[in-house]
Amino acid sequence: MSLEHLPESVRKGIEITPAAGTRERIVDITTIGRQTGRPRRIEIFFYRAAGNTYLCSGAGGGATSWYANLLADPSFTFHLKNGVTADLAAQATPVVDPVERQTVLGAIVDDLNQPHDPGTIRPTRLEDWAESRLMRIDFDGPAADH
Repeated sequence: MSLEHLPESVRKGIEITPAAGTRERIVDITTIGRQTGRPRRIEIFFYRAAGNTYLCSGAGGGATSWYANLLADPSFTFHLKNGVTADLAAQATPVVDPVERQTVLGAIVDDLNQPHDPGTIRPTRLEDWAESRLMRIDFDGPAADH
């Protein structure tokens, strides 16, 4: 889904470039806890690849509560918090198609292997990310800036 419906500052905050450091990639998401039924705020990295926005568990692919929560209830709030701040209503879709997974994970790994700010974990290898939990994000409507 296009980001054109979002205010320009918010759109630019999401459309990060390969030169973005780790700080710019950190957001919070508020999901509904699958066991508690209560809102749960979780810090996570987001990525842009193939014209879309993704949440990814990173190398290793171990079970994650954010992924399980979004499988149970794909509606959540995406909180931009570095630079421009905004709360965005969003929907998560698990990426299970092997071609899309390969394309997106390859782009993420290539991006992470660019010269970033100190603190970025590198070098990283695609095979280390093969089992990553991956969700594509669609933003529902206008942002609530704050």
